[in-house]
Parts: sequence; C-alpha cells; structure tokens
Amino acid sequence: MKYAEIQHDLFTVDPDYHLAHCISSDIAVDKGIAVLFNQKFNLKARLLNISPKDLEHPTCVKIEGTRVFNLITKELYYHIPTYNSVRQSLLKMRKQIEDEQITKLAMPKIASGLDRKKWEKIRDIIHNVFKDTDIEILICYL
Repeated sequence: MKYAEIQHDLFTVDPDYHLAHCISSDIAVDKGIAVLFNQKFNLKARLLNISPKDLEHPTCVKIEGTRVFNLITKELYYHIPTYNSVRQSLLKMRKQIEDEQITKLAMPKIASGLDRKKWEKIRDIIHNVFKDTDIEILICYL
C-alpha cells in the first residue's frame, strides 16, 4: 500500500482515483462532505433505488457507473459509528476494490469530522485493512 495525506480538494484529484466517504443507512446526505458528494454524483437519488437490505450497516455500496464508494458506517445520520463499524465497512470496500482491480483511492479523513472519531485511530484502521494491498490511498483535507 502507498499512503499519503495531503492538503488538497478531494473533488479535484485525478479522475483515475475512486473516491470514498461515510454515510448512514438512512441516506441522509445533508451535512458535511456528503452534501458535496450528493451534489456532484446525485447519490441520494441513486441510493434510493437500492434495496434497504443492501444498505444495512456496516457495509460499502458502490453505485454502478460511478467511482464513489459509500461506506455505510451507522444506521441513522445522528448516530455515531463505532471503530468496528468503520473497520467492517472498509473491509467490504477492500473486497470490492480487489474484485474490480482498482489501484487508486482518495478520501477525506473519514469518520473524524461530524462522526467525531479520532483520526489517528481511523488512520490505523485504514493501514491495517489495506497494509498488504497494491492500492494507492490518498487522504485529502482542506
């Protein structure tokens, strides 16, 4: 795994990067960076076409035809995810990344903004989940 954290607008990374962010099973995308993901990729409308069973947390949903991984780490928008639910959603994303042979992933400092998890612990989870892969991970912050 290659890993870097840079001050950069996530939405201006090279288009060969897939993107990831966290949401809740209720698809409330009206706060934080999820608002921008929804505006740029029409996520809410697309996710509403998916069976609610497939949106149960923890999981990861990538809508066909997009380069966005939706890490579903909690049931309702006002819940706080656990470190374990973040880990489980990342593991499901890893499986999809391997299946699709994706080599580049960019994401914000997931679960550490509105979800109030300690970034240092989330970073450790990311490293643990992807340590033996060939993926390049870029963490973008402003």
